[in-house]
Amino acid sequence: MPKHAFNRSIGSRLLSARGAVVVGTFAALTCGGVMSGTAQAADSSSASTTTEKTPGQSVGKTTYTVKSGDTLIGIAGSQNVTAGWQAIASANKISSPYIIYPGEALTLPTGSASSTSSTSSSTATAVTASATTATASTTTGSQTYADNLDGWINHSLAIMKQNGIPGSYDGIHRNIIRESSGNPNAINLWDSNAAAGHPSIGLLQVIQPTFTAYHVTGTSTNIYDPVANITAACNYAYHVYGSIDNVNGPY
Repeated sequence: MPKHAFNRSIGSRLLSARGAVVVGTFAALTCGGVMSGTAQAADSSSASTTTEKTPGQSVGKTTYTVKSGDTLIGIAGSQNVTAGWQAIASANKISSPYIIYPGEALTLPTGSASSTSSTSSSTATAVTASATTATASTTTGSQTYADNLDGWINHSLAIMKQNGIPGSYDGIHRNIIRESSGNPNAINLWDSNAAAGHPSIGLLQVIQPTFTAYHVTGTSTNIYDPVANITAACNYAYHVYGSIDNVNGPY
C-alpha cells in the first residue's frame, strides 16, 4: 500500500487548490502538472512569443498559458523545449512537487520552438486520435502486446520511452506485485485515501487525482486500464523519485 496513506506528509497529499491537480497515493500533485505528461494532454498550444529589449540587445522569450490537465513534461514535449521539463521548472522557479495552475503563464527556455496555432491544432488532433485502450491484443505501430501482465508492462515501457519517462521491466514488475499482486482491478477501500474519497486503484494503486495529474497521452483515461495505470504511476515516480526503479516500498 502506498506510504502516503500513513507516512507521507499532509503537504504531499494536498488536494487541488485553485484548480491544481491533487497528489496522493502512488501519485502526487501535478508536477507541472508535469505531466498531460503528462497529466491530460494540452488541448492545443497556447504558446506565444514576445520580445523583451534591453540596452543594445533584444532577447526572445516564449510564454505558455497553462490549461487544465497540463504538466511540465507535456508542455516541454508539445512546445519542443529541447532542454526538457526541468528547464521549464527552473526558468519559472517551480520546485517539487512541481504544481502548476490553469491560467498560469510559464516562461519557456530559449531554444524552445513555439508552434503555430494550425500546427498545434493538428498535433493535438493527432495525439487525441492516437489514444488507445488495451484489448485482448493491443497493437502499437508494428508491435503487438498480449493482454496480460507481461504485455501491459512492455506496452507501458514503449510509451514511457516515447515520452522520456525512465523505468525498467523489473522495477515496474516488483512494484506491481507488491501493490496489487498483478490484479488490475485491485482497489484499497480502507486506508486514509479511501476515507477521503480517493481509493487506491489498479496495478500500481494510484488514486484518481494523481492518475489525472500524471496521465500520459496515448493511454486510456480509465484508471483501471492496466497500461494507463502503469504509465501514469511511472510518470509520477519519475517526477517524485527519479524513476519507478527507485521505488522499493511504500511510496
